[in-house]
Amino acid sequence: MNDSVDAKRQWAWQGAFVLVIAGIVTKILSAVYRVPFQNIVGDVGFYIYQQVYPFLGIAVMLSTSGFPVIISKLMNDYSDHKQKILKISALYVMAAGIILFVLMYAGAAPLADFMGDARLVMLIRVASFAFLLFPFAALLRGYFQGVHDMLPSALSQITEQLLRVAVLLGLSFWLLKKGRSLYAAGAGAASGSIAGSLAALCVLAVFWYKRKETKKDSGEIGTGVIIKKLLLYSITICVSSVLLLLIQLVDALNLYSLLSDGTESHGAKQLKGIYDRGQPLLQLGTVFAVSIAASLVPSISKAVNEKKPFIIKEKATSAVKLCLAVGIGASAGLFCILEPVNIMLFQNSEGTPALQIFSLSIFFASIALTTAAILQGAGHTIFPAVSVCAGGVLKWLLNVLLVPSWGIAGAALATVLAFAAVAGLNLHRIRKKGWLTKIGGVIARLLWCGLLMIVLLLVYLKLWQSVVPDSRAGAVCESLSASAIGGLLFIYCMIRMKIFTDEELSSVPFGNTLSRLKTRREKHGR
Repeated sequence: MNDSVDAKRQWAWQGAFVLVIAGIVTKILSAVYRVPFQNIVGDVGFYIYQQVYPFLGIAVMLSTSGFPVIISKLMNDYSDHKQKILKISALYVMAAGIILFVLMYAGAAPLADFMGDARLVMLIRVASFAFLLFPFAALLRGYFQGVHDMLPSALSQITEQLLRVAVLLGLSFWLLKKGRSLYAAGAGAASGSIAGSLAALCVLAVFWYKRKETKKDSGEIGTGVIIKKLLLYSITICVSSVLLLLIQLVDALNLYSLLSDGTESHGAKQLKGIYDRGQPLLQLGTVFAVSIAASLVPSISKAVNEKKPFIIKEKATSAVKLCLAVGIGASAGLFCILEPVNIMLFQNSEGTPALQIFSLSIFFASIALTTAAILQGAGHTIFPAVSVCAGGVLKWLLNVLLVPSWGIAGAALATVLAFAAVAGLNLHRIRKKGWLTKIGGVIARLLWCGLLMIVLLLVYLKLWQSVVPDSRAGAVCESLSASAIGGLLFIYCMIRMKIFTDEELSSVPFGNTLSRLKTRREKHGR
């Protein structure tokens, strides 16, 4: 009996790991494709697509990490009523999808006018169809995750993203080659999400038809109980998961109109497109935090269920330390090398000062995502949602205050401060709960590591630029070599300062190698 339970637990953990890997792969793809896309359509074309991307991203989030998590959680909480939960969830999610579709499709014209660009109507209407498709994928993923079969969800996510990227790049390139407008290319790019959703549904449908019949429900559960839980989780879990997209949505809604002073302006579109270059950098920079967050929720939930507060404290402290390290290293390093990175990825150095400010948001966003996961794992789902909403409101207000005077640099600063507010609120909550040991010394040592890296990178970049002539190929070599040098120095400094334990290092990629280097250095030091 015990062997059977252990086997089930092991299978569940392996399935969760598969889902985490799939999530990381899709997020990397989601960040990387925007670089060739910007190269194809230019800054104005990039602005056009980014105006509707938050809506597409929200639909993807609802179908991957929103409603599937909610449905699977309900199925696990009420394991004797899975069939009823599925039926009620199906009606609930489909109603949500239809309402969101109608609101977006019918409201496309006023929404485009509010954004300050009436030509976005077609793109908004194309994007609205994603809300008609997401309920089916969300329901099937929720079912499979509820019975601890993560493979269908993982494969469908990767398939969805691969086809989405292929259609987006291929169709936008083809439309521009045929002489169509940038707005038509943007609509073609938006349709990539529709194609991806259909592909995901096909994958999930195959697994659905091959599934083994589950046992029938036993006992009774009130419909009202399930609906109340669905409503509560929809607000808390979905809102908590939408942090990065919410900040982008605020920029989509008011940044262009603030830059253009309410009148259509080609220059303002180009500026918004240049500012949006920071989005893939932010997404790539927070992939590590997202992976930590995804792995934290089940482990902390288990510690809560087993009433082991010391494990919560240990996991929370280690996760925050790791995110502090990655956030400081990534933000400081990218700040230094952003000019050659900008040229390497986006063909020129336009907007570098604003993007340098924007790069600091990687640090705060990483902390915000990780601390939200800690709170969610411990069963505190309402507070992270409240902090995300507070960050969104702050971002809107700061855009209004800063953009008219500072342009896209003001928008970048508003983004940094909004993420900082969310991270600060979540950290304060965790400290009040007593789940975070004193980390002031760790922060001080990490800042020293970051400072040493900055000094080395500035010297290296100055020497490089005095020897190598300006070119995109040179920027590629400069960026990659500087990243390697800065990263290695930062890691070496962390090992010398003994910031992490062997156990903490083993939880990250290549951590065992770092742990061996640390042990070897300590032996030689003696």
